[in-house]
Amino acid sequence: MNKKFYITTAIDYSNDVIHVGHSYQKLLADVLARYHRLIGDETYFLTGTDEHGQKVEKSATEKGIEPKEFVDKIAEEDKREWKSLDISYDRFIRTTDEDHIKFAQEFYLKSKAAGDIYLSKYEGLYCEGCEAYLEESDLVDGKCPFHPNKEPQKLIEENYFFRLSKYQKFIEELLENNPSFVFPDSKRREILSFVKSGLRDFSVSRKNVKWGIPVPDDPEHTVYVWFDALINYLTFGVEKNCWPADIHVLGKDNQRFHAIFWPAMLKSAGYELPKTILVHDFFSLNGQKISKSLGNVIRPSELVAKFGADGVRYFFLRHGPLLGDVDITWNKLAEVYNADLANGLGNLVARVAKLCERTSAQYSVLSAQDKFSKEISKQLDNFRFDEALKIIWGWISKTDKKIEEVKPWVLEGEKLKEALKPWVAEIRKIATSLQPFLPGTAEKILGQFKGPKIGSSAPLFPRIK
Repeated sequence: MNKKFYITTAIDYSNDVIHVGHSYQKLLADVLARYHRLIGDETYFLTGTDEHGQKVEKSATEKGIEPKEFVDKIAEEDKREWKSLDISYDRFIRTTDEDHIKFAQEFYLKSKAAGDIYLSKYEGLYCEGCEAYLEESDLVDGKCPFHPNKEPQKLIEENYFFRLSKYQKFIEELLENNPSFVFPDSKRREILSFVKSGLRDFSVSRKNVKWGIPVPDDPEHTVYVWFDALINYLTFGVEKNCWPADIHVLGKDNQRFHAIFWPAMLKSAGYELPKTILVHDFFSLNGQKISKSLGNVIRPSELVAKFGADGVRYFFLRHGPLLGDVDITWNKLAEVYNADLANGLGNLVARVAKLCERTSAQYSVLSAQDKFSKEISKQLDNFRFDEALKIIWGWISKTDKKIEEVKPWVLEGEKLKEALKPWVAEIRKIATSLQPFLPGTAEKILGQFKGPKIGSSAPLFPRIK
């Protein structure tokens, strides 16, 4: 019996259309989803939009339209961006979806019934950019580290609170005793250090923000946007009977919410915990944080227009910020594209296909049951997307080297046919292994090399000048 595999990304905040900084986690999740489908798992892949809260309300007001009309437009534009990158999600969830609103209210009441929600007064700092409450210790030079261009607000308001402090020991033991709960381990240790400094209860409602899910037993309040947003994973997971999530994929700015708040919330409401939280670092562009306020936002579709979907996917998956921040430039993208895709994979496929045309050889028909490489499976099971691609490009380099040694262009007839057989097999292996990473390219190569006859086709990756 095939096992279930459930993967999610963080849902993107709807005050504006997503940019390339949001792309990495979607690509990581997409690779894992495609891989698990390939090996026969019953796979569920969730992404979507986080549509409530103060920032959305403010952005809609600035546009002179109602919040729902505003988020409807953002959701459709986000979907188009993910389509350009060939992201294969099973559901695009929106926190304005009726099933989510109903489920979030039920979750809230379960947590309250457990004695974990109470009314009190909040007095402290708030970052509008993160829609998050801050401690003085969170600030860098008096600002939120993720929104240094915004002044933290000083708030005094009556809110409902969640008893996070009650779960201090539970969260500590979770992080200490389950090394696979957060990847990479450096992030787990960072979060554990924060937890050991002491957890404080956090607000789960806002009284002065109307654009949100009404608190079910006190509709003067709306559910705090982060509390509402995290529950989206359960909305879909319970509906499809695939909870708990095997992996949540997210950026480091969201790690505390997912590795601290979320497990405590789930424990309170009586649900199992997710198995793994994968936290990645950030892209910068030409040495600057990618930000609307800095005016350096690039949409994924802009990169796709120049490099193609698989050209962008390759760069991000091979050179992305899995274990540290990464700076990108248009020149770097072009250099990698030409070196690894046009001159590497594309050239290898073209030269072998051209040689195959010179023979009357009939090759065995590619089997749909050809096995996915165990070597690549091992890297994906360990979340080393970069290492998996490094291995595949090692195969490409090795095959190129062998072709140069044999010099098949001087061979004819049976000798040429015999020389080509292992290279055809290697290209099939490369293409099969590339299916989760570069799905469009893999499909083209497998179609071209399926047999029994193999011939040339248009270049996979035309060089970029």
